Amino acid sequence: MERVEAELFTDGGNDAVVRLPGRRFPGLLVQGDTLSVLSADVTELVQLCAAGDLEEAHRAAALLQQDLGEKLQRYTDALDAHGERRPF
Repeated sequence: MERVEAELFTDGGNDAVVRLPGRRFPGLLVQGDTLSVLSADVTELVQLCAAGDLEEAHRAAALLQQDLGEKLQRYTDALDAHGERRPF
């Protein structure tokens, strides 16, 4: 393990926006439990699609879209607050 200093653009809670040394743009730090939930949500969506349950698949996709949209909004808000250019 290597210890490094990182720039923290938001509080250190879930979905912290940080820039690691040597990187031009900040990233979003996703905690392991959150990553596991996102993975489970995608798995559920794939299974619902495979089963042909489009109504439930749409519901699951909408929830996932909302969650990822909130994370993206947190990221863009943090960059905007610090006068940083977005990488997209």
